Amino acid sequence: MVQEPHTTFDAFLFDMDGTILDSTAASERVWGDWAKEHGIPTPPYHGRRVEDTMADLTAIGIDVEKSAAEVKARELVDLDGVVAIPGAIEFLKMLPRGRWAVVTSAPKELALARMRAAGIPIPDAIVAAEDVQNGKPKPDPFLAGARLLSVDPTRCLVFEDADAGILAGEAAGASVVVISHTRGATLKGRASVEDYRQLSVTTADGVLALGFKDGKGFAAS
Repeated sequence: MVQEPHTTFDAFLFDMDGTILDSTAASERVWGDWAKEHGIPTPPYHGRRVEDTMADLTAIGIDVEKSAAEVKARELVDLDGVVAIPGAIEFLKMLPRGRWAVVTSAPKELALARMRAAGIPIPDAIVAAEDVQNGKPKPDPFLAGARLLSVDPTRCLVFEDADAGILAGEAAGASVVVISHTRGATLKGRASVEDYRQLSVTTADGVLALGFKDGKGFAAS
């Protein structure tokens, strides 16, 4: 059984798309248009690196490198409708610098563009698609995030919204909480909250203590 997260941690690791910001509209436009042009159904891309999604399509003749470059270029110029998840900006501003990182399957250039478009504070530590050999659902991205912050991954809380990221966080040994605002995850039995308006955080002796404004704690997804 998946265990409910504790409430004290050394660091927080945040996925980006669907977790601290909502890029659903832009992503659906880009991926939907690309798939239509290639005469295929839109592939399941959420939570994974573009190259990993394209690699699944080689059997139908998709050129991984060329197609990944096309999608990345389109994503960079389509930022319409990219907005913060409710409460995310305020929650992130409560965190001490050096105690949180963004761990995303997006390229760093796109991650920075989307965070700026949504008004998300830019962290000191970012792990992006090009920073790891193996993307989510492998644990490498979250292990890299913990290393950047010089903390034990088992003392980290991962915030995620997608199945690939949830599995990656669990494989890294971290606690995981699902942000369910965009309804991206299908895995069940995980601790979840709708968005950050339900959460608070305090810092004492370098430890992050997570609080719940309604006093109810995590719900099971």
